[in-house]
Amino acid sequence: MIPGQITPFDVPPAAGFADAVMQSQQTFRAALQALAHPGSIQDLAADCGVPPGLSPGMTAMLLALADVDAPVWLPAGVPEAVRHFLRFHCGCPLVDDPSQARFAAVPAGHAAPELSRCHPGDPSYPDTSTTLLLEVESLDRGAAVTLAGPGIATQRVLHAAGLPDGFWTQWRANHHLFPLGVDVFLIQGHRLCGLPRTTIAEG
Repeated sequence: MIPGQITPFDVPPAAGFADAVMQSQQTFRAALQALAHPGSIQDLAADCGVPPGLSPGMTAMLLALADVDAPVWLPAGVPEAVRHFLRFHCGCPLVDDPSQARFAAVPAGHAAPELSRCHPGDPSYPDTSTTLLLEVESLDRGAAVTLAGPGIATQRVLHAAGLPDGFWTQWRANHHLFPLGVDVFLIQGHRLCGLPRTTIAEG
């Protein structure tokens, strides 16, 4: 290191939740609502510090969900400040392979792993699968996709712009793995949309 050079570890990380218990619970409830009502849009009201490279919604979700028992995968190009933030506030292990992660977090501008690269869970413990947190450009624009399945009375139409190429093809293959498979949260700003593995997507 060059003498006098400032490293990410010399700079205090951005603040986490002001009230860790209450705001974690608020965020967790929003995440549960998003999975219980696939394709619906939930607001993430909990404010927190946001490190460079993450959105407010992605930051809140990681603060609420990641911990010492929940390894996180991040794309290689994510700023070191993000890794420092997660180690400091969440204490979560950071892994190099999404199949080893409980949460794979993909901020805007980074490539997402294919769903097949994530851990689908174990037949005895399907809830040990990877959950993908994926930032998108919009939850109002994009090609219409019709969703059906548990939590949807008849059908629900979702518009999401900025998804990875071939995402819905991957999603259909993921759905066929049930009861195994990956659950996905789409995040845009302070908004959240859940796609549990039980959801059928057409269009």
